[in-house]
Amino acid sequence: MVLLMVAGIVSAKNILVLGDSISASYGMTAEQGWVSLLQQKLQAENKSFQVINNSISGDTSAGGLARIAKSLEQYKPHIVILELGANDGLRGFSPVTMQTNLTEIIKKIQQTGAKVLLLGIRIPPNYGKRYTEMFYGVYATLAKTLNIAWVPFILEDVALKSNLMQTDGLHPNAQAQPIILETIWPKLITLF
Repeated sequence: MVLLMVAGIVSAKNILVLGDSISASYGMTAEQGWVSLLQQKLQAENKSFQVINNSISGDTSAGGLARIAKSLEQYKPHIVILELGANDGLRGFSPVTMQTNLTEIIKKIQQTGAKVLLLGIRIPPNYGKRYTEMFYGVYATLAKTLNIAWVPFILEDVALKSNLMQTDGLHPNAQAQPIILETIWPKLITLF
């Protein structure tokens, strides 16, 4: 969506979503996912933003780091919604390495002048309490030390409700997507 004005050319600002399966509409059509719902909400509220979904199912923080520079150059976003880390945790990767990768991604975004919204995630307790606490603590640490907006848990009102989750118990279903968007929205609008 590009907006033209008589007094000059004003383009819609880009919101880039860099995420994994939660943002890639895993198990449903792209139109059902929260990212598409975000674009619809922005249009309904006459906000001049174009949402670009650059999410890949199965992606890790290392994968996001490997592709962030190209994405920033290609899309020149005003805001980046960063939703990565779940697959690092599910695979038992080092929370320290995840934090390093996410830090580098955020710094690259900030160097362009774009704003960051970090979406936190919790993982099942498979690797024990110590690991899950270290993993989840990464998000709060990043938000504080890098002074960025964040949503502590993107699936806050979804994860423990079986009617809102797919049969794998990890991915939200189509009915959960509007709830996810409403969890993100209050923090996102502070960046407009």
